[in-house]
Amino acid sequence: MAVKTAPSILSGDFSKLGAEVLRMEKAGADMIHCDVMDGMFVPNLTFGQKTIADIKKCTRITLDVHLMIDAPERYLDKFIEAGADRLAFHIEATDFARENLTRIKVSGVKAGIAISPDTPLEKAFALLDYCNFVIVMGVYPGFGGQKYIPRTTDRIKKLAAEIKRRDLDVEIEIDGGVIGDNMKEIADAGATVMVSGNYLFGAENPSKVIEKFKAL
Repeated sequence: MAVKTAPSILSGDFSKLGAEVLRMEKAGADMIHCDVMDGMFVPNLTFGQKTIADIKKCTRITLDVHLMIDAPERYLDKFIEAGADRLAFHIEATDFARENLTRIKVSGVKAGIAISPDTPLEKAFALLDYCNFVIVMGVYPGFGGQKYIPRTTDRIKKLAAEIKRRDLDVEIEIDGGVIGDNMKEIADAGATVMVSGNYLFGAENPSKVIEKFKAL
């Protein structure tokens, strides 16, 4: 399966957000990754549903919305209405994961869960039947620019093996620390969607970087 690229808009220049999205779309990105942080589940604040809606106005590219917020069920409908094409929340942030996934799917949006580095993979295994994709965090959620946690690769391998064993159609998305030095090992482990921030937005020619991802 070809690797898909998801530049993280958090690394873009917010003074020209629409232009940044179009720059990545023109470079060949498959989707735009949007990290929504509430200052509670993670110590940082980013943006909300209005930003998603505004991005949606200027592009036809898939919007991959990653909620790093407490009790995400409070806002699912808002982000669906704003234009999320893929919507994921952290399993650590809710007691209603199955209900949330069902709600997202019923709306016609692809549903996903995100799992932090210290959370046992078994918690994700229990939800695979309800998911379209799983975001495996390669760093601790909350801040961009962190270094990839090496043991994440083994977690991806174990998750990929479980998905294959159960013959499920579930994508594995890696978020955090993806750069040129490790993207092949991550792809070989089983990740098919790669979120990358500074590595893409900071590139002089992002289309060449995206070509490297697609060649994996």
